Amino acid sequence: MHERHTDRELYFREQAYTTRKHVIPFISDVRQITGSLSVLEIGCGEGGNLLPFLEAGCARITGIDISEGKIGNARRFYATIPAGEKVEFIAADVYDCKAVGRFDLVMMRDVLEHIHDQARFISFVKDLLAPGGLLFIAFPPWFNPFGGHQQVCESGILSKTPWIHLLPRGMYRLLLRSAGENQARIDGLLEIKETGLNLGRFYRITKKEGFFVLKKSLWFINPNFEIKFGLHPRLLPDFFGRIPFLRNFLATTGYFIISVPRQEP
Repeated sequence: MHERHTDRELYFREQAYTTRKHVIPFISDVRQITGSLSVLEIGCGEGGNLLPFLEAGCARITGIDISEGKIGNARRFYATIPAGEKVEFIAADVYDCKAVGRFDLVMMRDVLEHIHDQARFISFVKDLLAPGGLLFIAFPPWFNPFGGHQQVCESGILSKTPWIHLLPRGMYRLLLRSAGENQARIDGLLEIKETGLNLGRFYRITKKEGFFVLKKSLWFINPNFEIKFGLHPRLLPDFFGRIPFLRNFLATTGYFIISVPRQEP
């Protein structure tokens, strides 16, 4: 498990695979991916999610990430890809990037659960959407078995143990320390404990900010598990999806396309 979090090129390929096979078809049910579509990914990392949009011929593609190291990797990877120079990568805090303009599609895949003050962030993102623009969000609900991202642990036992992130903060810190995790990883996992997001809160935030849901899918087996573990993706049965307590524990990820009403001139 830990290999894919240290081998960034492997992670890049996995991202591209899942977006190509699962994310783009999900979005295409609402809007076709054509050359006229402008795409922005927030928290793009090395840019694996953007490669399928380049392959689809989208003329304007931008990725923003606060990590200069990841943006450096992205530029290096795309330097070897045909037409890769068309993709713009920006190493910056997205709050400093209003000048990038507006986009038909803004993407955040496995990013929102890492952000502090998610209500402020969702409100900010509205200003990056072109009229009629779409916001694609995928995130793992906090209470799901690995909602704390403990799969990144060096400890082989902890990386495979579900729900340990739900322990009280002090007990969780002690467990991580006792297993030999370094301080940087402990701090990162404890930060995710602060920012973890459940479906109910996500719905409340987006509704308050004026978004409406165009499409959603709650997954029992995350589509990304196909390339990671060879598991066939499976949707969460509707019955469980309608029960807030159960869906937060059983949904390993949620896919959403949301938008705000088009403003008349």
